[in-house]
Amino acid sequence: MGWAELSWPDTEAEAVAEQERLRGLVDLESPGPPPGAAGRIAGVDVAYDEDSGRVAAAAVVLDMESLEVTERSTAVTTATFPYVPGLLAFRELPSVLRALEQLVAPPDLVVCDGYGIAHPRRLGLASHLGVLTGLPAFGVAKTPFTFAYEPPGPERGDRTPLIDGGDVVGRALRTREGVKPVFVSVGHAVGLEEACAHTLRLTPRYRLPETTRHADSQCRRALALALAEG
Repeated sequence: MGWAELSWPDTEAEAVAEQERLRGLVDLESPGPPPGAAGRIAGVDVAYDEDSGRVAAAAVVLDMESLEVTERSTAVTTATFPYVPGLLAFRELPSVLRALEQLVAPPDLVVCDGYGIAHPRRLGLASHLGVLTGLPAFGVAKTPFTFAYEPPGPERGDRTPLIDGGDVVGRALRTREGVKPVFVSVGHAVGLEEACAHTLRLTPRYRLPETTRHADSQCRRALALALAEG
């Protein structure tokens, strides 16, 4: 697939310019794979060791219909870009792309633990990843970052807009009754309605999607193993 061989900016100014360039390539029109259809859906997540700069990424593939795990892949790299709010994708994506590239075939849809167009420059991790790979992608975040929203109703499936200025950049979505909502935003080539529907299918028992839960535990194990090996 060749994604891991991409070149990356060296400076903050170059990174911002690259985000501005890529934001115009985000597909906000395609609905993406329909929820419940046959296919492969991947969750991606990363874990950091700040002392060493090691970044471990995991890509865990689930069957879209059964939600059974069918494949796992990890990659550990050393971060070369500094921690800068709004530019975290430049620290995370090199590892994430390596993990995705090791899968036997590209997934039909990617779910990121983070944001899509819910980003100051409308290019969060899910949008950045989607544009670079061409894969449909969306983000499911644990917090609203700096964006405004009204709490959704108490029932599973209740939702309200996530707002940045006058723009709707996602939705606060209740995945479990009586539990804090998650924050869904379009990444690339997926509609917001479809992203919310996928999120509800991926949360039959817990607040967070099964894709995120599996990828989170997998990248943490990969990081611990890499640190233990030195």
